[in-house]
Amino acid sequence: MKFLFIHQNFPGQFLHLAAALAKKNHDVSALTLNQKRLPNVWQGVRIVEYSLDRGNGKDGFELVTDFESKTIRAASCYSKALELKSDGYSPDVIISHPGWGESLFLKQVWPEALLKIYCEFFYRIQGQDVGFDDEIESKDVYYLPRVYLKNTNMLLHGDQAHSFVSPTNWQASTFPDHIRGKISVIHDGINTELVAPNKNAVLDFANGKKLSRSDEVITFVSRSLEPYRGFHIFMRSLPKILKERENVIVLIVGGEGVSYGAKPLDSNSWKSKFLAEIRPSLNDQQFKRIRFLGNISYENFRTLLCISTIHVYLTYPFVLSWSLLEAMSSACTIVASRTAPVEEVIKDGSTGVLVDFFDYNALSEEVVSLLENQGERTMLGNNARSFIIDRYDLTSKSLPKQIDWAENI
Repeated sequence: MKFLFIHQNFPGQFLHLAAALAKKNHDVSALTLNQKRLPNVWQGVRIVEYSLDRGNGKDGFELVTDFESKTIRAASCYSKALELKSDGYSPDVIISHPGWGESLFLKQVWPEALLKIYCEFFYRIQGQDVGFDDEIESKDVYYLPRVYLKNTNMLLHGDQAHSFVSPTNWQASTFPDHIRGKISVIHDGINTELVAPNKNAVLDFANGKKLSRSDEVITFVSRSLEPYRGFHIFMRSLPKILKERENVIVLIVGGEGVSYGAKPLDSNSWKSKFLAEIRPSLNDQQFKRIRFLGNISYENFRTLLCISTIHVYLTYPFVLSWSLLEAMSSACTIVASRTAPVEEVIKDGSTGVLVDFFDYNALSEEVVSLLENQGERTMLGNNARSFIIDRYDLTSKSLPKQIDWAENI
């Protein structure tokens, strides 16, 4: 069969599936934005790059800017697809992450091809991330209309698609009924052999210092340090933890930009805003034990998880982070927010500990309590790893299901 993958930052969520299909001797290509990152052939997959034909107009109405961006990408992909068709190429199956609009017009090039769609998240103006956190809610007068219109692209894809896949049950549940009924819930998969405990792990720092399992380490990881991932709640929990645990080191991974939501109006970044908020509650020695690592390599990220004594994960009702499942695979002791996407994997008292998202005092207390109880930490960590192996292991669970979904015509 001929498979064509569509993802502006390929391989993205198709990292394992595309390579696995190529390994099975399928004819596999990927259409991706021209970023000069990949060779002409990547793990048996032919890489075809498209370039944007133009940018957004300068005078467009702000509510349609997002859809205009997606339409421009769709038109650019459409042009490249016409070139491929003129050269005799015709895929049997198109597998796309529709988030950037790229695959919107491809059924008009290849009407006989089956379109299979990755369903990451469907926006709602109430009951999910929007309106969840009153403190951070956007002051944009068009905020709700803007959120409502975000689904336009997904709905148009939904009318054309043959089947859908979503990584978690909760994410699948956000979609409307006519799409939800066609969704197969299959996670992208965790390589539990690679992401695994290592009692000898050591994290080296540029200044020559090292941290290992013998140190008391709290870890927090987010692509961007922002409220969507509970950064403000985590920061507010730290003064009490640092006062009660004199040797604890806090390692925070993430960039200072914004991946979701808006930038703060009264500060350069959410990091600066909430660091300034808690600074008066800390003496110099306590303050120095908070270390911001920025963005780190994947190798260092895995090492970080292996030396973690407590890993904190917080999120709005939104897309579940890979990092949580990787922390579980590393047998980390997890303290997490009691929010719907998290409750699918963290079972309170079994695979981790849950606290109310906004209750930073409860978060502090749970962390301190667990730091004093190695036996409970070991039990929670071992259970978390077993849970991931049993349900989310890449080789034995996720990838075979992904392949079946892709090949099913």
